[in-house]
Amino acid sequence: MKKISSKVCTGVMVQDIRPLIHEIRGQAVMLDRDLAAVYQVMTGRLNEAVKRNLARFPAEFMFQLSESEMDELIANCDRFKTMKHSPSRMYAFTEQGVAMLSAVLKSDIAVRESVRIMKAFVAMRKALAGIQPLVMRIETIERRQITDQSRNEARFDEIFRKMGEGEVPNCQIFYQNRFWDAKSLLVKIIRRAKKELVVVDAYPGVATLDILAKRGRGVKVELITHSNGELEESDFEAFGKQCGKFTKSICGICHDRFIIIDNVEIYAIGASLKDAGRLTFGISKMGDSVIPGLLANLRNATSARKEYAK
Repeated sequence: MKKISSKVCTGVMVQDIRPLIHEIRGQAVMLDRDLAAVYQVMTGRLNEAVKRNLARFPAEFMFQLSESEMDELIANCDRFKTMKHSPSRMYAFTEQGVAMLSAVLKSDIAVRESVRIMKAFVAMRKALAGIQPLVMRIETIERRQITDQSRNEARFDEIFRKMGEGEVPNCQIFYQNRFWDAKSLLVKIIRRAKKELVVVDAYPGVATLDILAKRGRGVKVELITHSNGELEESDFEAFGKQCGKFTKSICGICHDRFIIIDNVEIYAIGASLKDAGRLTFGISKMGDSVIPGLLANLRNATSARKEYAK
């Protein structure tokens, strides 16, 4: 189709109306430039006729495009490139507005072309009605997939949690260079937590955070330590952003390492989590009666506390 001047449109016949119908603000509309081309008048004359009859064009019949709508239209439609630096903004006419235009323009061409435009609007509505069941079906499938994905993630979490709840010995010795065995048991202990996990370790490292990252979904973590150890503050911030809510408490009175699960289980760890397996050490389960006193003692001596989260 030939490009139509925005000023003079007389003598040009627009064969196909449908490409001239746009969806703007959730409505099917035609623009003043395109209507002028169809009606074979100048855009200025069309808009003057509208201004003389503004009472016939309420908001549901016609509206002026915003600057952002103009920019989007120019970016998506090559035939509007000449409007890029124009100070004027186009007007959009709904189906009712187009019908009213034929009355105010008072020409045989306007009446004839309005009929064609009405037919184009009707055809578009029928086409949309025809694909609506397909659209609804696709949306239903997408919602089902999202739901299924959430269910699958929950199933995987349950599987991993059950794996973590596997048999954990009350006491075990690891000899030097048993890195993998030591880490596997620590992860299994970590995964037993369903709500809350407290780790007491004076010298944290990257391996410490790596083990804590293996906890179950939604489990809150508090690391009680002397200092940042070999880690930077940015490491804790990155861990919180990626792995969720995480608290670091600074407390300098504890020598041994402990893992406390949901305030009902406690394990004494003979080595820092980051060094587990490097030298001979032991892991022992203790009686849960010591938990309240230990936590109270540590938290009373806490000098600083910081939370990190997504």
